[in-house]
Amino acid sequence: MRAVLIAIALLPAAALAQTDEIQVYDANIAAPGVFNLTWHNNFTPSGRLLAEEPGGVIPNHSLNGVPEWAYGVTPWFEAGLYFPLYSFTGDGAAVFDGFKLRMLFVEPNAADHAFFYGINFEFSYNTEHWDSHRYTGEIRPIIGWHFGRLDFIVNPILDNDYEGIGKLSFAPATRLAWNISKSWTVAAEEYDDFGPLRHFQSQGAQSHQLFSVFDYRSAAISLEAGFGFGLTEGSDHRVVKLILSRDFNGPKQ
Repeated sequence: MRAVLIAIALLPAAALAQTDEIQVYDANIAAPGVFNLTWHNNFTPSGRLLAEEPGGVIPNHSLNGVPEWAYGVTPWFEAGLYFPLYSFTGDGAAVFDGFKLRMLFVEPNAADHAFFYGINFEFSYNTEHWDSHRYTGEIRPIIGWHFGRLDFIVNPILDNDYEGIGKLSFAPATRLAWNISKSWTVAAEEYDDFGPLRHFQSQGAQSHQLFSVFDYRSAAISLEAGFGFGLTEGSDHRVVKLILSRDFNGPKQ
């Protein structure tokens, strides 16, 4: 039995990867000269009972999060730093998971266009209990449409362990949202992880989660909250996410 548990824990990270960020990118960025702070927190009230890495964080009853520091460099480029990535385990321990650097390139003023696009690149440094690969990355294309009050956005994400094109993991994120007003939005989001491009995982081993989400936006702060349901055995059963975001004024003109 011990050997079986170790084998499960060593399955490719693409099939069982934890995450600090559960969000669909919509190509909106901070204006040039503006700092933004976004605080991500995800709690798993009912999840997998085995850690992904030997000695790693068990998803069940854990909380993963990170402050995301961003700066608008140009109308089409935003630079970001995720630090510190952290987890609180089900037994109350606090652990450091690593950090990430981000470069986000978008169509300027994406919210004003019917069709919009962008691409995000991330470079991650991981502690051993978070990922068996010390260095990983993400390539996140952004494709979306505004149909009046309706938004449809796809992020066909590729996770990169730097072990070759065939081992890139396909983990798309999709969002369908209805903008009730300028302040309130309701949405359905799906987060999938099919595994490496060279050979997708079996359906039961893949991760598929469906989230119900609401957003609130004001001049001072933005809030996004959601409740997720796992659709396969490779998914955590229930996940709650909360994202708080605030812009800080740039230099006076």
